[in-house]
Amino acid sequence: MKRIVGRAIRAPHPDLEAVEAAIRVAALAAGARVLEGFLAEIGCGRRQEQVVCSCGTRMNSHGVDCKELDTTLGTARYARSGFECPKCDKRRYPGDELLDVMGTSFSPGLRRMMARAGSRDTFKEGRDDLRIYAGLTVSAKSVERVAEAIGMDLEVWAKRERDVLRRQEPPDCPLRTTPTLYIELDGTGVPMVPAEIEGRKGKQPDGSAKTREAKLGCLFTQTRLNDEGRPVRDPASTSWVGAIESAAEFGWRLYAEAVRRGLFFARCVVALGDGAEWIQNLVQIHFPMALFIIDLYHAKEHVARLASLLFDRYPKQAECWRDRWWDLLEQGRVETLIEQVRAIAPRCLSKDVQREVHYLDKNKDHMRYAKYRAEGLFVGSGIIEAGCGSVIGERMKKSGMEWSLRGANAILSLRCMSLSNRIEDYWADRAAG
Repeated sequence: MKRIVGRAIRAPHPDLEAVEAAIRVAALAAGARVLEGFLAEIGCGRRQEQVVCSCGTRMNSHGVDCKELDTTLGTARYARSGFECPKCDKRRYPGDELLDVMGTSFSPGLRRMMARAGSRDTFKEGRDDLRIYAGLTVSAKSVERVAEAIGMDLEVWAKRERDVLRRQEPPDCPLRTTPTLYIELDGTGVPMVPAEIEGRKGKQPDGSAKTREAKLGCLFTQTRLNDEGRPVRDPASTSWVGAIESAAEFGWRLYAEAVRRGLFFARCVVALGDGAEWIQNLVQIHFPMALFIIDLYHAKEHVARLASLLFDRYPKQAECWRDRWWDLLEQGRVETLIEQVRAIAPRCLSKDVQREVHYLDKNKDHMRYAKYRAEGLFVGSGIIEAGCGSVIGERMKKSGMEWSLRGANAILSLRCMSLSNRIEDYWADRAAG
């Protein structure tokens, strides 16, 4: 390293960036050699305890095998004792198990970096980021495999936790110590490989599908209002869950997260979403105690469509009635709105108009927006709407992307856990286990 600095000082035109890069390479190489010394103490040597196969048979020593580990410091050589089962021929490397490098040539630290890089952008971009930011050379395919493997393991870890949470019973007399808890949910399509959508109905002209719906949920708390009397989401209180799965499976996923977030102790529980049937059914099944609010902006879309249908040849009238009905909607006077629609066209309501009127009539009890605002509650599901773009769209719906179900759910698990600030919990449990 002294030689590098000395040459740089004597150069007529010192290149600071080149010196930085050279010193970093030298420092990492030195670190890798130190790491090799540490690994030598772990991988080899006599063991007091017997090494037993999963079939219950005592394993025999197989000698020392070497492999190269890619680490955050670069490549390090690693020699470790191997054992073989005389009954089923399986092999074990206790050192690999202790270091959490079974079946992989990537260290835990590097796998963590690869998983993060792969969850945030394309696998090629992740590869490039690791090279530029950390001086590490890995392939895009390796980033993909590691990110998906970690994502799948995260899902297994989270499922164990969900299985415990979903069996919890509410206390007899819970103390209402949690602020208002909001539960928002929605879905968005994720482009899939042909094998994952074969035979599925969709929105293509021929009735086929190009996507599968990823269901997404977010939970957050609210304790205060701003100076204008509007609700304010508590900082760092948002957590996310998501997967491509049935509504029934997703319901239990969302319920377990709500229990973890203090469902039984919340002063008030509010569920926000559009009027999709699967959303309403899920709320009724898992959160019957919740106040269900139809997203105001979604309701406004229905009213705007209604005005457009009734006055399709007169756009100015359509705009006038739309604004008038939006005022009624914000006041929570849905019945008055419906009466005005029927008075305008008592005998010639088309099927499309009838469908919109039916939607408003069916959901009127979930559209008392003036009342909700007076109580200091959110009436829009903008957080989940934005989440469909930021959590799912920005990573999984870029041009040309197609996902397998396994890969999509693995990356979605990674992103939800990361944005929920739970990744450290997973790695801590993994290191302890």
